[in-house]
Amino acid sequence: LASLSPSSLVFLSMLRAACRAAVFPLATSASPFAPSMFQKLSSVLRAPALRSFATNNASNSLRTQLKSLAAPIRNSVQRAFATATQEAVAAPQQPSKLVGYWLFGCCGLVFTTVVVGGITRLTESGLSIVTWEPIRGVKRPGTQEEWEQEFEKYKQFPEYKYNQKITLDEFKFIFHMEWGHRVLGRLVGLAFVIPAALFYARGKILPQHKRTMLGLASLIGFQGALGWYMVKSGLDHDPMGAHVPRVSQYRLTAHLGSAFLLYWGMLWTGLQYMPVAARAPGVSYGRLPTAAVALAGLVFTTAMSGALVAGLDAGLVYNSFPKMGDDWVPSDILRLEPTYKNFFENTTTVQFDHRYLAIFTLCCINAMYFVSRRVPLHRRARFAVTGLTHMSWLQVILGISTLIYFVPTPLAATHQAGSLALLTFAVWFAHELKRLPK
Repeated sequence: LASLSPSSLVFLSMLRAACRAAVFPLATSASPFAPSMFQKLSSVLRAPALRSFATNNASNSLRTQLKSLAAPIRNSVQRAFATATQEAVAAPQQPSKLVGYWLFGCCGLVFTTVVVGGITRLTESGLSIVTWEPIRGVKRPGTQEEWEQEFEKYKQFPEYKYNQKITLDEFKFIFHMEWGHRVLGRLVGLAFVIPAALFYARGKILPQHKRTMLGLASLIGFQGALGWYMVKSGLDHDPMGAHVPRVSQYRLTAHLGSAFLLYWGMLWTGLQYMPVAARAPGVSYGRLPTAAVALAGLVFTTAMSGALVAGLDAGLVYNSFPKMGDDWVPSDILRLEPTYKNFFENTTTVQFDHRYLAIFTLCCINAMYFVSRRVPLHRRARFAVTGLTHMSWLQVILGISTLIYFVPTPLAATHQAGSLALLTFAVWFAHELKRLPK
């Protein structure tokens, strides 16, 4: 600094201008302690000081002043970076639509698996595979010898003993139905777990949903084990084959119920990643959001009562509507002892419960629709409640048709799919109301 060249003087002049034009305004707006510091720096870099650089005394004086400013400048920069880091951490993470679309895709796979499972049950194919091999079970028999070996395994269990007329070709059909249902279940697991791990690694999963994702993954695994537990009840039923082999209605209901809960969880979480609709100013929905959640629970309960009907083949009795035979309330509705068993094991009582629970659900949905028309709902919520109402009528019509035509497979499978579609609209509507900003 004893003797500065003209170019050095020009450089310091430019540094002074930069401090005044950029650094100083930024510091004054971002930090209360910075103005006096930068005013000192600006005074040091004024032209008279630059002209005195030729003398050693002036150079030593400038060096001393610069050293005195070095520590505050360093501290200011460190505090600025620390503040910026804290603000970045504190800022709420924005949901990614891509995660929502992925979860909706998983919902579609679950929906398909449920429908195929229903067809598998209706075609009496669920007991065709007598072993459970989560990994090796993906490969189906390929040669004639392998098919015959699989057929021989099937012959050792009650379903073949009850109906010994089944041929190898007929066995291949029911085997493929059950095999397809199991493969779809494995596909649901892969389609969920692998992308979930990738989204988690990239920080796309919201912090409040990390446990939810783990719970959904666990439910998928539980669902697979529960499916085999259900099938096992049919394989162990009446080993001599004297009666129609049938899986436990309790296990069937648990298996279907866990699938519905899995679907509900995926759908609700996926909707969390979609944009939030705005609430109309000055509008209060009161208890309507809570009632919408309760309505979704009622739809779920009605579907589970239908699972009991399916498990007991209760749709094959009293194939008339609105009366059950000649009576509104059949005489054998409480024929079992103790009384509580009628609600789970008496085909008449189970069908009676499902009929009137479905009618009650239909009335509640229509009441919700008319109440919601008095409230200024946003477009998505309005569409959801309208779809829920229309779907409820269609579902009741499908149920009545399935009953009076003695449970044909196409109608029965459509009725089961309709229950999940109805739950979709109910969950969607409940979510739209629950997520509205206060």
